Amino acid sequence: MSDLIHEFIFTSARRTPAAQALVHGDARLDYAALADHVRRAAGALLGAGLRRGDRVAVYLEKRVDNVAAMFGASLAGGVFVPVNPLLKPDQVAHILADCNVRVLVTSADRLAQLAPQLAGCPDLRLVLLAGTPDLAAAGAGIALPVRGWDEALAAADTGLPPHRRIDGDVAAILYTSGSTGKPKGVVLSHRNMVTGARSVAGYLELTPSDRLLAVLPLSFDYGLSQLTCAFLTGASAVLLNHLFARDVVAAVARYGITGLAAVPPLWNQLARLEWPGDCTLRYLTNSGGAMPGATLAALRAALPRAQVFLMYGLTEAFRSTYLPPSEIDRRPGSMGRAIPNAEIMVVRPDGSECAVDEPGELVHRGALVSLGYWNDPAKTAERFRPAPGQDPALPLTEIAVWSGDTVRRDADGYLYYIGRADDLIKVSGYRVSPTELEEAVYGLGTVDEAVAFGVPHPELGQAIVLLASSTDAPTPELLRRACQRRLPAWMVPSHVEVRSEPFPRNPNGKIDRKTLALPFLTLFEEPSP
Repeated sequence: MSDLIHEFIFTSARRTPAAQALVHGDARLDYAALADHVRRAAGALLGAGLRRGDRVAVYLEKRVDNVAAMFGASLAGGVFVPVNPLLKPDQVAHILADCNVRVLVTSADRLAQLAPQLAGCPDLRLVLLAGTPDLAAAGAGIALPVRGWDEALAAADTGLPPHRRIDGDVAAILYTSGSTGKPKGVVLSHRNMVTGARSVAGYLELTPSDRLLAVLPLSFDYGLSQLTCAFLTGASAVLLNHLFARDVVAAVARYGITGLAAVPPLWNQLARLEWPGDCTLRYLTNSGGAMPGATLAALRAALPRAQVFLMYGLTEAFRSTYLPPSEIDRRPGSMGRAIPNAEIMVVRPDGSECAVDEPGELVHRGALVSLGYWNDPAKTAERFRPAPGQDPALPLTEIAVWSGDTVRRDADGYLYYIGRADDLIKVSGYRVSPTELEEAVYGLGTVDEAVAFGVPHPELGQAIVLLASSTDAPTPELLRRACQRRLPAWMVPSHVEVRSEPFPRNPNGKIDRKTLALPFLTLFEEPSP
């Protein structure tokens, strides 16, 4: 049985070497070929001096090189850090510096954009460029080695022994926005990732004949899970960098996809499209927010043979709950019950268990609880706290994830989401920190005060409203365009207002966000028929 996440690939390669493992466009790799790519990636990294536990960042769109680099870093005994390809250079540089990245795998065009920020990444020792770059031009002005990824793989010594790792060691660091500004790195052990893949693959009943379409970023635990679940079961994963929802429908038909995972905004778009009558989809999964009822009904009508799994997850603990398809009609609005090998509790602030239908905080305990936030003990202490209800005779404290989400549990143990306890905004499945957005606006130098908050939106889940206060501020459109230049698309406000008067304060002297948000709560409401 595999205890390390990269071993999934090699176990499947020994069992079914000729089975299709990975597809990207016209490229198709069987498990034997994928295992060879990963082995060569590990050899290249070890030959470049990768030490035990060194971080390897992968800043690429979805492609074979991306997958080989991540799992090759794991095989070598390093830690992979998948970076969302939609992030802007300032945010990427923050990640590289924050987790002390030693090796960066990227492309020549991305390196050109990132080059001015690399001086702030003192631990970086090597850049490997995928594709066929002009290395002399790409490395001009960069004070560290820049090499070709393909050349490194071709010259790799696959006989170099990897650093020894066990299942409790760090496998990956996934960055997610926090409530106080910069993205924070969630540290995942091999045990976390292996347990999660086994649990999800189990209730989805994955088999080697399944073909999973990977449309979500691999920097998301939900997106990365499409690979780990496929590799665990010997199924096939198809990588897709889509521009339009219709590209997803076309890919499902082209590759005979049986499993599709997406977030509510994408499902909203997919539900409006025409699906072929002979669609091969066996199941759909949703996470990253609640799927609207109308969208769920449209998908079930368009794809009657596909089972729908509604799920709830935390990056800090991968996946927490799922609602079996058989319960959808009986329990509308439910987020389900705990996934296998996890315990989900609903507790009061003192840790005592809530009564039936009493709102409380969702707390997750078990093998999926991650190792905390990289290099951030203060934020870790806020979210990772002793699990409720422990026997006081146990000398060691078990740590659980306190989600900050308010839920209720019905008499049968099914959970229902109520809301978040903090100010994070969830847009299209992305968690957006108001503070990070506000800091970017302050960086323009023309705004005295900025406040960002989320309001309900029928398609995005939440939309971002930005209020700026200044006697000499730019127009709302100029401010929004400035955000578009500095921030990824999901962080750009949907509505911007500029005011000349200061914002109201609460008794503690802080900006009264709740009062400011009240007039905007129905801004995006659909008009009644």
